[in-house]
Amino acid sequence: MSASTRSRRWLATCAITATVALVALPASAAPSGNNSPFGARTLARLAAERAQSEGAVAPRATAQDDDGGNEADEIAEGADQYAEARTSPGVVAPGAYGAAWSGLNNLRSTGGSWRNITDLPYDSDDARYRDIDSNSSGGSGDVTGRMAAMAADDDGYVYAGSAGGGVWRSRSGGGHWQPISDRLSSQSTGALALDGTGRLWLGTGEATTNADAYLGSGVYLLSDPHHGTFSARSRVGGDELESTTIHELRFGGGKVWAATSEGVWSHSTKKLGGAWKLEFAPNPDYLPGGSLASDPSAAYKNIANDIAIDPKDPSRVVLAVGWRSGDDYNGFYTKGADGTWTRITSGLGDLPADADDVGNVTFARSADGSRYYAIDQSPEQLNTNPDSGLEGIYVSRSGSPTGPWSKIADYQGLAADGSALTTSGYMPGVQAWYNQFLSVDPANPDHVYAGLEEVYETKDGGSTWSTVGPYWNFSFPCWSIDPAEQTGDCNQTTHSDQHGVAIGSYHGRSFVYVGNDGGVYRRPVDGAQDASGHATDWTSLNDGTIDTLQYYSVGVGKDPAYGGVSVTGGLQDNGQSVLRSDDTVMGSDFGGDGGDTLTDPADGCDIAEEYVYLAIQVTQNCAVNDGSWVTDPAKATSFAVAPADNATGEARFIAPLAADAKNPATWVAGGRHIWVQTHGYAIRSGDEWNSVYDLGVGRTATAVAVSGGKVYAAWCGPCNNQGFARGISVGNADGSGWHDITLPGTGADGTVPNRYLSGFAVDPKNADHVFLAVNGFSRHWTEGPGAGVGHVFESTDGGTTWKDISRNLPDVPANSAVVTPNGGLAVATDLGVVYRAPGRTRWERVGSLPAVAVLQLKLGPDGSTLYAATHGRGIYTIKVRDMR
Repeated sequence: MSASTRSRRWLATCAITATVALVALPASAAPSGNNSPFGARTLARLAAERAQSEGAVAPRATAQDDDGGNEADEIAEGADQYAEARTSPGVVAPGAYGAAWSGLNNLRSTGGSWRNITDLPYDSDDARYRDIDSNSSGGSGDVTGRMAAMAADDDGYVYAGSAGGGVWRSRSGGGHWQPISDRLSSQSTGALALDGTGRLWLGTGEATTNADAYLGSGVYLLSDPHHGTFSARSRVGGDELESTTIHELRFGGGKVWAATSEGVWSHSTKKLGGAWKLEFAPNPDYLPGGSLASDPSAAYKNIANDIAIDPKDPSRVVLAVGWRSGDDYNGFYTKGADGTWTRITSGLGDLPADADDVGNVTFARSADGSRYYAIDQSPEQLNTNPDSGLEGIYVSRSGSPTGPWSKIADYQGLAADGSALTTSGYMPGVQAWYNQFLSVDPANPDHVYAGLEEVYETKDGGSTWSTVGPYWNFSFPCWSIDPAEQTGDCNQTTHSDQHGVAIGSYHGRSFVYVGNDGGVYRRPVDGAQDASGHATDWTSLNDGTIDTLQYYSVGVGKDPAYGGVSVTGGLQDNGQSVLRSDDTVMGSDFGGDGGDTLTDPADGCDIAEEYVYLAIQVTQNCAVNDGSWVTDPAKATSFAVAPADNATGEARFIAPLAADAKNPATWVAGGRHIWVQTHGYAIRSGDEWNSVYDLGVGRTATAVAVSGGKVYAAWCGPCNNQGFARGISVGNADGSGWHDITLPGTGADGTVPNRYLSGFAVDPKNADHVFLAVNGFSRHWTEGPGAGVGHVFESTDGGTTWKDISRNLPDVPANSAVVTPNGGLAVATDLGVVYRAPGRTRWERVGSLPAVAVLQLKLGPDGSTLYAATHGRGIYTIKVRDMR
């Protein structure tokens, strides 16, 4: 696919995250866009550059600021990598996660219970961390993890569906949230919808086709959403929609229609039993059970994005189907009198009928039925236009989905209406394949809210637009680096990257609720704007009672100032959080995405945070900053220390980083090379890293560990599904003794499978005793060669030979492992944490976390507490002594 030819590496992504899709998309189908084309960190840098032009000190250079390199290609690669970890070397059959969840629930449970420590407000504008490497003063205030869908009624009830942390309910117009889907096997939301009787419908499986879109387990119905909670018994129909993603749920003609990753389905809204009916799939041979189901391209051959139903004749339905990057089947379809679905090739007016111009589409109908609106993302634009993938926003003033349609906005027009994107060299809709919502004011068919990267509003049916939710405040003259001011003279805005929207009432007043990569925000439907058309009345509803934060990593150390511990972690699109022992509000000391994390156990304010591709920043005071670096660069509190593989792009999107368990001043980082530095947190330059081993062209490290100078490095290369290969290299931190371990390539029983190797745990008493966590699914589910069996392996001879110790562990991707002080072994999986007690061979489930991915485990400084970084429900802790 074509990609941007501009040099924009310094506008690196802040939102690409881990994919837990069961079917990986082939590289040839990878998007030219990304989850977020630029992060808060780099927009803060723009503001700093403005200050520089006005006579202030120049900002520090970082590894990702280099010219050269194709940013869009890097983004596409990053979007594939987490999917590859779970699917390589083949394609995973539907039902794998459901079977794993059932197996985990059948395990015996350990003692003890998890405690959520991040269930408090997370202030992205925290003035303590005001500098160019943080999000602080961007204007989005309190944040949480990505929200994929919203629903609201006129009784003050609001429902927020998160990407990986379940569905939440507020009874007070937003805030004071409680989870209502924790008993489901999927915590990923695709769609939420209230029907005409007040029932709440949930479509699981986030359908943004991004890098961490989890598959779902079907559609569920909550008859009393004001008081009830979802359960497995509330699933509508059978298992037809398992292992799909659901983009929208629409109602008409006594049916609920579901736009899914495997075509369009329908079901009676009255009789909830019985199977779903497949209404239309453009390429049925690629569906599960079809002759081409194992084809690597099957995942994007039947994507349906939305459904428009004629309010005057519910039998007239228009389907918007098509993969975001383009395919011959893309387009709008309608059903003929003979029951055959055919693509509409003419008569739509301005709404394009050419397959090249129809990608991700969202419809919205006015309450009175007089208007239909649509957003259309164009594959042609995505593949050829480096500025935007948006084809346009349209209206059908007849109220019929067959039109005629008129274009009422394009990216150039939106850019001129107060957008903040243009300052950064992008245009609205640059991520229209990922960012879309559309809603019509029930009281006014000409009053529309549209979401892309920003939030836009029109009150006259599209003749004029305002950017009421601009992308951060950094690019506006009202912004200030002064830590005494939260957002300078700017008003609060929403977090970027819009996904869900709803309009409801609370105490007789109407509000619009938006869900995005930072959580949930609201403003009055007829809210106020400043002279630039930016809203002055956004309120964050992320009050800490809703914790859907998506962590990649966690680090823990003793708090040097307040006693207790300081806990930090890297997050999807919400930077690096830091929670001091006396904090009532968690702050953000680094911006953009946060990848892997190192924290000094003896001093929790010594932190190394990876951005992406080994772009590492280090601080020795928790990055607390009073802004004095603006006039005195010697007072900088964080430093860019990336090894050279960052500049060459020869590292994983989230690349591994580890400190020596015996000597915390020795660090190991993995890209194509294995890098070692011995200055600990006093490192100040990327030049202080030494390459001790070259894994080879095309190989990149997937996991590293070091103890007493002995280093283990796992790698893949190629890492994609076709031709996948993996291996382990072992050597010493001083550069001596490096060699590749001979691993059988067949993945036969009893050997390390030919799958993604995701983590090591080294016995602190014996560096030759090491455990290995293996990702993906075993050959029962993987329709590809060499998948093998097993997820946890043990070596007692320094990695030369391995033994499968998975035993009764369900077939679930394993991400990380930790040896506990008592000699037990804890393993993080895509569906929770398991534990093997010392002296035993069988696995137990730790606590009762919801079905959420745990990506990393760490022990606290004294080894008494286990910390779990979940990708959707924040950070949890449990006492090791209770795990018995």
